[in-house]
Amino acid sequence: MAVTVTVTVPEGALSALRQGPLEFAEELKRAAVAKWYELGVVSQSKGAEILGISRSEFLDFLSKYRVTPYQVDDAELAASP
Repeated sequence: MAVTVTVTVPEGALSALRQGPLEFAEELKRAAVAKWYELGVVSQSKGAEILGISRSEFLDFLSKYRVTPYQVDDAELAASP
C-alpha cells in the first residue's frame, strides 16, 4: 500500500532545478532517502524498498549522491585495529 504525501514548496524551487512537479517530487524523495541512509535512519533494504529498486541498484544510486554504502561511525573506526 502506498501513501500520498503533499509537500508545498515555492514555485521558484521547481524552476531552479528546471523540473516539473512530478520530477521534483521524485528527486525530493531520492534525496531524502540518500540522506536518511547517510544518517543511519534507513537500511539499504528499506531505502531500496522506498525507491522501488533492488538493493544492488540502491548501492549504485548512493554514488550519485556521494553517499558511502558503508554505515560506520567514528567510534567503530577508532576501535578497529
